[in-house]
Amino acid sequence: MTEPTASRPLADYDPAPFFCELTGRTGQDAADLAMIRKRLEGHDVATLMQRAREAENELFNLGITFTVYTDKDAIDRILPFDVIPRILTAAEWRQIESGVTQRVQALNLFLWDVYHDQKILKDGIVPRDLVLGNSNYRPEMEGLDPPCGTYIHINGTDIVRNRNGEFQVLEDNGRSPSGVSYVVENRHLMQRAFPDLMRGLKVQPVSNYGEQLVAKLREVAPAGVDDPSIVLLSPGVYNSAYFEHIFLAREMGVPLVEGRDLIVENDRVFMRTLAGLQPVHVIYRRINDDFLDPEAFNKKSMLGVAGLMRAARKGNLTLANAVGTGVADDKAVYAYVPDIIRYYLTEEPILKNVDTHICGTEVGLKYTLDHLAELVVKPVGESGGYGIVVGPKATQMEREACRRQIEADPANFISQPMIDLSVCPTLVDGKVEPRHVDLRPYAVTGRSTWVLPGGLTRVALKRGSLIVNSSQGGGTKDTWVLEGAQS
Repeated sequence: MTEPTASRPLADYDPAPFFCELTGRTGQDAADLAMIRKRLEGHDVATLMQRAREAENELFNLGITFTVYTDKDAIDRILPFDVIPRILTAAEWRQIESGVTQRVQALNLFLWDVYHDQKILKDGIVPRDLVLGNSNYRPEMEGLDPPCGTYIHINGTDIVRNRNGEFQVLEDNGRSPSGVSYVVENRHLMQRAFPDLMRGLKVQPVSNYGEQLVAKLREVAPAGVDDPSIVLLSPGVYNSAYFEHIFLAREMGVPLVEGRDLIVENDRVFMRTLAGLQPVHVIYRRINDDFLDPEAFNKKSMLGVAGLMRAARKGNLTLANAVGTGVADDKAVYAYVPDIIRYYLTEEPILKNVDTHICGTEVGLKYTLDHLAELVVKPVGESGGYGIVVGPKATQMEREACRRQIEADPANFISQPMIDLSVCPTLVDGKVEPRHVDLRPYAVTGRSTWVLPGGLTRVALKRGSLIVNSSQGGGTKDTWVLEGAQS
């Protein structure tokens, strides 16, 4: 018996006026998605809700949580997961993959330059003060030559899609991008919860991320080390991403350590084990620069290991990501990345930036203050969606408070036009409604760059919200990259 129309997931779905990732395609892209849409319509809403509840219970039982430090009543919580996947066609993925690879290549060349010859600063392509006066610039890295010239080994590029369906880069994350564990776990969840939706579809796999990551880290081992020992350095159980640290260490097949497990002797790093000290050659670190080495940075840090920078400078240790990469993913430096690509690669950017006004400049400050009600204002050094003021959605009082903050410290802010982010069908409160999404593909680099097919799709679960960050009430979706025409 046919289900009533009203029970079908997309019966009342209306994404207008936004670009919809499922229904907004034309031509071959639409044909590739037709089977997925047909299969989705074969499930009634009640079935979707039941499977969503089962998926949520599974996440909780598996301990797949993150920490919200600002919520005293719910510190550890599961990351909300939407069971309707986000689809990228093969052609769309080729553009994203090549654009992310180009961007990472240029940023690594930029970092080598600013810590060596500083040609790009001398040529006036990027303002000198923006780099050398940046809180993330580390003089300790000057003259240090990381293997393969790679500073950013793990990168997360935040990409949005505008009303015309065009991909644009919102920001770069070249310090310690998180969230990749959800990409892999979301896929496993979908394979268990919706085998009928995925059956026979040519979707690129994501489960080999750990294998690819450890292979790339082996490529950047110190010179002369053929069989490097790799560890993942975590701040410990109280870190918001501790679940991910455990997950990645397991996927990579490497020890998960804390600062107390390591020691530096004669400019070489060792891990304390029951069998004695074992050498360590590569550290995938999930500790910020400031807390990594109390000998070089914050002397009060109890999280890091004294002497790591000495070992790195002597060529006995590779830190991934390298210290000082934050100067390349700064939100003000971001505005210059298209010029950075042209300067080092003599190529046009494959993925465009969102127009950005730097409040630290006279022109950018004036434009931002004159158009505050139309712009999204972001603090340069914040992450996780904190401190963002969306002018068109803010109250007059909020905008005036933002104005005072900008005027007090202009260099700490940028502004951008509000992008009408694309939407995906999303199951919310028993209905399928459009919700805004972004995408974070993960690139791992050794001698070359590999990009995980798809990445993390974050979804703003609140109606009308543009803030997709988990700390601000966002959730995630599985991201399917199709291999080609579906049969």
